[in-house]
Amino acid sequence: MPMYEYECPYCGDFTALRPMAESAMPCDCPDCGASSMRVILSAPGLATMAGHTRKAMAINERSSHAPKTVDEYQAGRRHPSSCACCGPSKKVEPSKTNPHALKGRVAGRPWMISH
Repeated sequence: MPMYEYECPYCGDFTALRPMAESAMPCDCPDCGASSMRVILSAPGLATMAGHTRKAMAINERSSHAPKTVDEYQAGRRHPSSCACCGPSKKVEPSKTNPHALKGRVAGRPWMISH
C-alpha cells in the first residue's frame, strides 16, 4: 500500500497508508479527526528506478543545497591530477596499428575517445 501525504487545517501535515483506490478521497487526521485533503509535499521515491539514476538524482539533490567547493570536488575525483593516465605524457605518434594516433589503446571501436 502506498503512503500519501495529507494536510490537516488544524494540526498540519501527516502521512497515511491507504489503498490506491482511496488516494483522492479525504482522510481523517489521526490527532483531531478533521477531514484532510491530500497534498503533494515531497517527490515520490520510486524503487523501480535504475540504480545509477537514483544515485544521480541523490547527487543532484545534495548539490542543490550545498554544492561542493573546488577542493572537495578535486579530492573526490577518481583520478588525481597527477595520475599517469590523465596527466601529461609523451605525444602519441601515428603507427600502422594506431594510424590516427589515438590516446587509448586501439580496440574494436577506434572512433571512441578514451577518458
